[in-house]
Parts: sequence; structure tokens; C-alpha cells
Amino acid sequence: MNHIDLKGKTVFVTGSAGFIGSNLVLELLKTQSPIHIIGLDNMNDYYDVSIKEWRLKEIEECVKEHADSTYTFYKDDLANKTIIDQIFTEHKPDIVVNLGAQAGVRYSITNPDAYIQSNLIGFYNILEACRHSYDNGAKGVEHLVYASSSSVYGTNKKVPYSTDDKVDNPVSLYAATKKSNELMAHAYSKLYNIPSTGLRFFTVYGPAGRPDMAYFGFTNKLLKGETIQIFNYGHCKRDFTYVDDIVEGVKRVMQGAPEKKNGEDGLPIPPYAVYNIGNSNPENLLDFVTILQEELIRAEVLPADYDFEAHKELVAMQPGDVPVTYADTSALERDYGFKPNTSLRTGLRSFAEWYKKFYQV
Repeated sequence: MNHIDLKGKTVFVTGSAGFIGSNLVLELLKTQSPIHIIGLDNMNDYYDVSIKEWRLKEIEECVKEHADSTYTFYKDDLANKTIIDQIFTEHKPDIVVNLGAQAGVRYSITNPDAYIQSNLIGFYNILEACRHSYDNGAKGVEHLVYASSSSVYGTNKKVPYSTDDKVDNPVSLYAATKKSNELMAHAYSKLYNIPSTGLRFFTVYGPAGRPDMAYFGFTNKLLKGETIQIFNYGHCKRDFTYVDDIVEGVKRVMQGAPEKKNGEDGLPIPPYAVYNIGNSNPENLLDFVTILQEELIRAEVLPADYDFEAHKELVAMQPGDVPVTYADTSALERDYGFKPNTSLRTGLRSFAEWYKKFYQV
């Protein structure tokens, strides 16, 4: 593995106003200064844009505190090849972290177009730009890190999920686009010797997270006194991973690129890797909801006497959903010495405190 020192580097982060992207930018500014970060986000209204704007403000504040670092933001689309090529020509990124994507399993059932544009065409634009970054003997991109998803495991019966498992049975278009990202990256790594690492994220949560995620939606509904639906009659298990753990994992992976080497045929062995990043500790959805409720009461988002039982309804599975996600993270631990370990209570406590402040409950 090639060690990369991030200090002084130019890093291109797509989806930089997103949940994981914005937290990664903040972490890099705080720990890797001087660093030059280029951010891209189309700021679409798939969910409340004011949360994305809040995240961008956090970044602006952080840049002021780290005067030797820079952050340049482009409000544009991954699917816009012209802007991607322009960014590569102007800024010549050393490292690319592709977190920009249309997220969500359920939305992919009603809005497939968004996924093809962002997750396939957008990712293709990134791969092409990485490929051409080596033109005319230029040093080019040292490492491409990109987001995949635990959803690629589909209805895998074997748990925990290992990156050695076959993942040929996606149950949503979203999952299919993420699996194709891994396939495309593999082909480009092989053909053009681009060091690439895919990260399969497992149910990421935390403050200023995505409102389409269950814990956030539950909170909104409970606050309005509406009923929350718990799928698969509460028998869903999820490997909930706190956002800070995900970001720490991404940061470490950025610093270790798969090595370029040639095989016996003299052709490149693809410098390609895929890792799981999850808590490897699946929690029952009902337990998750109980802790969430306790933390919302503690943060005074909900009143102490809130009648929780009256507001929950157990319902059947939804199309595209899977009953359990469970990450085998031994490879990440072996290669990068890191294992996510933030407890659910710690994570949900920071979410509840952020929620109270952001919505001024």
C-alpha cells in the first residue's frame, strides 16, 4: 500500500454539502491543514436544502480558523462533464473522494432518472477525468476513493457481510448503481492503472444527517404527534454507523492507496480495493427506536411523559428493503488499524442535541 501524506495536497470532494461529504471536509481542515479542498454539490432539493446550507456555513467558519488551507466550492452537477473536466484542469486534484450520489433506496423506485444521471453518468465523468489526469506524463490522481453501499449485498443470507461475498442480486436500482460503480472502477483501475478504493457504508447516522433516514423521519413525526411505522414488524436489524466513524475510516483510507504493480504478463494488476465500513454490531430497529426516544426526551425535544406506544405501528417490509445489514470489517481493521465503535446512545444523543438546536424546539 502506498502511504499518502494529505498535508499540502489538493483534494476534490464531490457531494461536499452532503452528510458524509461536509463532515469529511471539516475533519480534513481540522486535522490535515494545510490542505486545499475543492467541493462540488448540486444542492438539489431531494431533502431540505437548509440543512445543506447549514453544513456549508460550518465549513466556511472552519476555513476561517485554518487560514493556511483553502476551500473552493462549485455548485454544479456530477453529470456535467464540462465542469468536472474544468475542475481537473484547473485544480489538478491529488486525491478524489466521490461521495456525490443520489441516495436512498425507496426514492430510486419512483425517481430512477436521478440515479442514472448522478450515480452512473456522474461517476463515469469522474473516472474519465482521473484517467486523463495522467495525460502527457502528468503525475495525476494518486487515489480515487468512492462511496459504495451496504445495499449491494441485497438479500444475502450469510452474515456478517464480507467483501468476498458474491453481490450479484441487488434488490433496488440504487443498489444496482452502487455495484456498477465498483465494476466501472475495477475496469478503469485495470485499464489505466488508477488506484481506487470503494467503501461500502452501512446505515450512517448522526447530527445534521439525511432527513430521509428513519431516525430523522421518526423524530419529525413524533414531534408532530404522528404515528411512526416500524417495518418488518420491528424485526429489521441494521448496522448503524456513526458519521464520525465513517469519516475517520474515509480519512485513513485516503492515505493508503492500493499499490500499482504489474502481473506476469507485464500488464497492470488493477490497484483496486473495496472495504466495508460499518459498526459490525447490528441493532434491532425496536431497540434503536427506544434509545432514540430516550435521547429525544433527554434533549427536551419530546416531553418526559410522551406516550410512545400510542405513536408506533408495526408494519410489513417495504419493496427494496433488506431485513438485516451486518458488516464484516476485519479487512479495514487489518489494513488501516481502524474499527468503528461509537455506541448508539452516544451517536443518537448528539443527533438529538443537534436537532433541538437546529429546529429550535
